[in-house]
Amino acid sequence: MPKQSIDPRIVRTKKMLKEALSELIEEKGFDAITVKDLTSRAGLNRGTFYLNYVDKYDLLEKCEEEAIQGLIEISKHTQPTEVMQFLARNEIYPPMIRVFEYLTEHKAFFKAILGPKGDPTFQKKLRDFMETTFYEKLIPLHSNDTAKIVPIDYLIAYFTSANLGVIQHWLESGMKYTPRELATMMATLSLNGPTGLLFSKRFLSHPERESSD
Repeated sequence: MPKQSIDPRIVRTKKMLKEALSELIEEKGFDAITVKDLTSRAGLNRGTFYLNYVDKYDLLEKCEEEAIQGLIEISKHTQPTEVMQFLARNEIYPPMIRVFEYLTEHKAFFKAILGPKGDPTFQKKLRDFMETTFYEKLIPLHSNDTAKIVPIDYLIAYFTSANLGVIQHWLESGMKYTPRELATMMATLSLNGPTGLLFSKRFLSHPERESSD
């Protein structure tokens, strides 16, 4: 059965409301936003809003679902065994770069929703996504000897929290690094661990320190 095309006007309306939502979250926080704020910022009338969403909570939920779905599509092409093969060759796994390209494409929304005035529950949704679509695939690769020291659930919790923290810092600090550079950092952290890097001669310099040399 052929896929039905979506009216471009609906796509444009939803894009405008998503942009308005992102801007307003940054400015005043989600709780303080009204439908009137959203429609005024987007240049739309309230009737148009209610043709697409029940209320502001519905808009937020749909935007979050769309954001996660985009990451799910990328993760379909991701396999932990391939990641390890690329790391072993000191190469960056292409889907890792694509994840950060996707975050860059939707930076306004991710920066707002993961920021201090955003939706705290979205962080849990993002962690759940990381766990169920990628890190759980690591379980068959987790040796019994390692499991005696670090149980798999703690290992997954460490990776998801660390990666989410790096993503949030990247967004909050103005995304000074390209998707490829950030993927390189993440791969280096995954392979060597933060402690290994701290005591390594190849320890990554701070960007400002780098530019002052």
